[in-house]
Amino acid sequence: MGLITEEQEFRPHFPIVCGSLDYRRFEQRLRRMEELLGTSGLEDRFVEGRVRAWVQGAGREPSAREQLRIQRQSRRALRCTLARQWTEKEYRRFARRLAESSLLQRFCLLDRIDVVRVPSKSALQRYEAMADEEEIRRMAGELNRLASSMPEGGRQPLGLAEAAGAEMVWADSTCLKANIHFPVDWVLLRDAVRTLMKAVILIRRQGLKHRMEEPAEFMKRMNRLSMQMTQAGRRSGSVRSRKKILRSMKRLTGIVRRHAERYRRVLSVDWRQTEWTQRQAEQVLSRIDGVLAVLPSAIRQAHERIIGRRIVPNEAKVLSLYEPELRVIVRGKAGAEVEFGNTLYLAEQRHGLIVDWKLLREGAPGDAKLLEESLERMQEIFGSYPLGVGADRGFDRRKTREYLAEREIYNGLCPKSPKDLRHRLQDEVFADVQRRRAQTEGRIGILQNDFFGHPLRNKGFESRERAVAWAVLGHNLWVLARLPQAEETKRRKRAA
Repeated sequence: MGLITEEQEFRPHFPIVCGSLDYRRFEQRLRRMEELLGTSGLEDRFVEGRVRAWVQGAGREPSAREQLRIQRQSRRALRCTLARQWTEKEYRRFARRLAESSLLQRFCLLDRIDVVRVPSKSALQRYEAMADEEEIRRMAGELNRLASSMPEGGRQPLGLAEAAGAEMVWADSTCLKANIHFPVDWVLLRDAVRTLMKAVILIRRQGLKHRMEEPAEFMKRMNRLSMQMTQAGRRSGSVRSRKKILRSMKRLTGIVRRHAERYRRVLSVDWRQTEWTQRQAEQVLSRIDGVLAVLPSAIRQAHERIIGRRIVPNEAKVLSLYEPELRVIVRGKAGAEVEFGNTLYLAEQRHGLIVDWKLLREGAPGDAKLLEESLERMQEIFGSYPLGVGADRGFDRRKTREYLAEREIYNGLCPKSPKDLRHRLQDEVFADVQRRRAQTEGRIGILQNDFFGHPLRNKGFESRERAVAWAVLGHNLWVLARLPQAEETKRRKRAA
């Protein structure tokens, strides 16, 4: 289905701001990124995807008015999501920033003469969820492919002075930290009591009650036990005291669990007697079910570690009641001996464009295995393998060296053997590749602090995976907007 030509609305005159070089640079970059969205065709493809999704959901073709509404909303969603990557990461803060900034309003197509209608934080969250990770990955891959192409005798498709190719790539992996507190065993029991009793409070406010003490009393008791547990570690006989306190916590948690189960049954049967819709009732039920499903494992883990004084394997540990797909990542780095989250693999080219990435749901199979899978994905996007690859010693193994040799890819991996490393550093090309590898660490820091948010606040693996894809797409547009443009493109802008 083709797109309908949209009638351009009257837009207010854009103010000329003087005196701030940073503002003017930001304005120029936004204009350049708006141009990239158009010349690359990413915006139109995103809009077409939303129209097709609407047709599949509705089971019919939209009317002209409906399609125009879908197209405008889709363009607004794409631009708002990208602008949020470049400014404020939190939905609430970005909604406020968008209401204050005429520059962002213009980029997001919200500037109107009569009334400026700024999307709420909930609308911004829905905008981000409009596309899945696979679709965003295709958009980023198409952008990278266009940036790397340079037709013979023609102009660069994105108007760049030179192609941003992926002849040489640098790879690294890091931990995408989860937005959780340090997973102390007894603190998980405190979290469970809080969540279950808050859900019970919501149900009781709707008039569905079962005989019990006030839910707030259970939270007070658990808080009191939590303070005692914290203080017990600073006294003599702390082991015996901690065991005694944990037994009290387990008894209290058992009482709370039985109350929550009763209220869950009451709500599932009599939800029509409340003011809630069925979806609102299901949301509260899922909140209770999620905690009740993990709670036995959390209790068993606390018992094994505090009372039994036994080690629990990392793969069996409960790190969070709300994020079951987190992993313990032991990296041995200064200030981060152990991290909690998911392994993130990244590969960049010489300009800093992220040419490939992968967020792992399960534990990492090894950096070398991730590199081989990444090179295959690059071959699908660019039509050929990169000429060379550089990475740290974690990526070096015999099978990987053979893999690179078979495909005639230059091996810039840091050898694990100190003797081999001393020998290879005599080669100037290899030494340059290893020196450039330090910039990949900086690129990871830029992504984590300026695009992901520190920490990434999305809940659930699918949501985090999608947020990473949006961040990579926004980052690559930002990088391309900083690259030198062809003289022909500059002349057209001056003439316009």
